[in-house]
Amino acid sequence: MELQKLSSLHQLFDDFYKEVYRLNPLQATFDGVPGYNDQLPAEDESYLAELHNTYADFLKRLKGFDTSKLNMDDEICYSIMENQIESVLKLAPFHLEYMPINQFTGLHLYMAMLGSGSSVQPFKTLNDYNAWLKRCNAFVRWTEVAIQNMRKGIKTKMVLPKILVEKVIGQLQDLIKPIHESVFFEPTRSYPDSFSESDRGQMDEGFKKMIEQQMNPALQALLKFFQNEYLAAARSSSGITALPNGKQLYQEFIFASVTSYEDPESVYQLGLQEVNRITREMENIKAQLGFKGTLSDLFEFMKSDSQFFPFKTDAAVLEAYQNVYDRIKPYLSDYFGVTPLCPFEIRKTEEFRAASASAEYVPGDINSGRPGVFYVPILNPEEINVTNDEMESLFLHEAVPGHHYQISLQYENIAVPLLRQKYWSSAFGEGWALYCESLGEMLGVLTDPYHKLGALGAEMHRAVRLVVDTGLHMGKMTREEAIAYNMAHEPITEVSAIAEIERYMSWPGQALSYKIGELKIKQLRDKYKEQLAEQFRLKDFHDAILKGGVMPLDIFEKYMDGWASNLKGTHA
Repeated sequence: MELQKLSSLHQLFDDFYKEVYRLNPLQATFDGVPGYNDQLPAEDESYLAELHNTYADFLKRLKGFDTSKLNMDDEICYSIMENQIESVLKLAPFHLEYMPINQFTGLHLYMAMLGSGSSVQPFKTLNDYNAWLKRCNAFVRWTEVAIQNMRKGIKTKMVLPKILVEKVIGQLQDLIKPIHESVFFEPTRSYPDSFSESDRGQMDEGFKKMIEQQMNPALQALLKFFQNEYLAAARSSSGITALPNGKQLYQEFIFASVTSYEDPESVYQLGLQEVNRITREMENIKAQLGFKGTLSDLFEFMKSDSQFFPFKTDAAVLEAYQNVYDRIKPYLSDYFGVTPLCPFEIRKTEEFRAASASAEYVPGDINSGRPGVFYVPILNPEEINVTNDEMESLFLHEAVPGHHYQISLQYENIAVPLLRQKYWSSAFGEGWALYCESLGEMLGVLTDPYHKLGALGAEMHRAVRLVVDTGLHMGKMTREEAIAYNMAHEPITEVSAIAEIERYMSWPGQALSYKIGELKIKQLRDKYKEQLAEQFRLKDFHDAILKGGVMPLDIFEKYMDGWASNLKGTHA
């Protein structure tokens, strides 16, 4: 491609991501991009029209370039931009703004997390504090529009399942607290040393006013609406096939998370095959243990025997995760030639969201010094089972070398356009993290048979998702049937199974991405092992994936084919 046109394409990439941040300022905050931390647009008709028109215009301009003349780096960026735009435009006709809140990804939860002062919203300067107060003021308008949109949803039967509405009501009740008990007052308890007494007094008053006159009234308005109007209109069905055009909506949800169209029935059958394969591996370990009884009996033993509940304090739980990190460190350089600069921490999940939270990774930002954080929810340390949410495989997935390595290295790659540097797709990112769980024995963990069973349980968890997510949203399963299937095939408590199934109800298709992405990585690994023979090194394979960063799965295979071809050529 001629230099002038190439420059124009690169400018288009940059212009697009500036617009992404302008229209989605929360994403900018999570990406550590300054200048947007005071903004929170309401999803009214004018905003939605602007979003649609902006994305449609960028897609038209993008289609003006000939992809056959692009190098691999530009082709990856083209694919990322096209995928991001199409995911938004194809979901627009379904009016998801009519269901703006749920118990898993609702803005009320994100606002509490940001407002706690210990997440990605910065609180380092007076400008930072004032930016947050301005964003909280915008939340008032956001809630007003959200209620208006949900009333439209009631009229068009575009509503949440009743069981999820009940969970949101509980969350809202927990968030509405007196000023000094509110999570939104937390930033005033840890002012930077540079703040004068006058600054502190000014911010104290500003935050009190924000909680009393803006945040609590907005949350109370949402609570009143959910209790008095929405709950009665909520649906009894579990899957989105019950919604208008629900079958097509599910296809678009799958595309948004998996980056490709997958036939739900084929995914359902794949899930059944994976469940059977993993069950056979579990049976083999059961035989090695000499355990007398069924797998279900073994699961019950692992869920109840005291040896699997070693913790007495929160600190002991966090120390156990640190111990996993210490054990894998000596082996990392054998399988990874690239490592991130971003610091890493293990923290307890904040109290206000721990009850509905899973263990998770929140990316760091090397420019601001914010570390990548592995958050661990701890409600009662004595109830934490080391094999139920298997600690070793969980750390490999959420922390190192899973999300922390992949996301940090991608964010640190300033040689690529911002659109590629900050791009995320569940199929690639979660697929990589699940793949990392399979590296446990190589990295010096998962040597104990019970931990191996726990790790297989974690893999089974993702295989079960293929069955229950498609089962729910194709109408094959009710919520109760999905919970029962989940509990029958993995060592999971009923409370955990309920939380998982309700997550899939609120976020269709996303849970499929883990296993589909992992299987793609394993498929490519095996393909290159055969093609390259002695030239294949697992370390080089991992580095190629990490250097490439997140990308849609179709272009990922093309990128990796290029890596293998180049490697073969250099050794010819």
